[in-house]
Amino acid sequence: MIRFHGNPLKQLRAIFSKFDEDADGSLTHIELTKLLRSLGLKPTGDEIHALLTKVDTNGNGAVEFVELVAAVAPVLLEKILVDKEQLREVFRSFDRDGNGYITAPELARSMAKMGHPVTFYELTEMMREADLDGDGAISFPEFASIMAKVLH
Repeated sequence: MIRFHGNPLKQLRAIFSKFDEDADGSLTHIELTKLLRSLGLKPTGDEIHALLTKVDTNGNGAVEFVELVAAVAPVLLEKILVDKEQLREVFRSFDRDGNGYITAPELARSMAKMGHPVTFYELTEMMREADLDGDGAISFPEFASIMAKVLH
């Protein structure tokens, strides 16, 4: 199963290009079937035909990249929004005083509470790496950035 990290549009373009075997800028019925199978799906011929009919908005019998993007964009956007909201919940749990920033003591307390107590050195290194603007606290964008590196 393919997971999208970083720039999902760029990754979708790479996947599309990989399965566009004749490099004509569109996926045929066969190429689309191969792409779906690479994602771990096993569609029947009827399901492929129904999908092709739905996604092929210009009616030429093939799926262009823009048609594929239009079809999967709502799913990708929903996943991104869910992930961001989950990340925000984690951030809030670390931000004990609710001021919008995670301080070193809050980080140390949260790590210990999760069963991962950190040494002063480890805490200093974590703060140095995550506190991108050097203001002594971790904002949500900084937290999201470091979590993206850790999780992917």
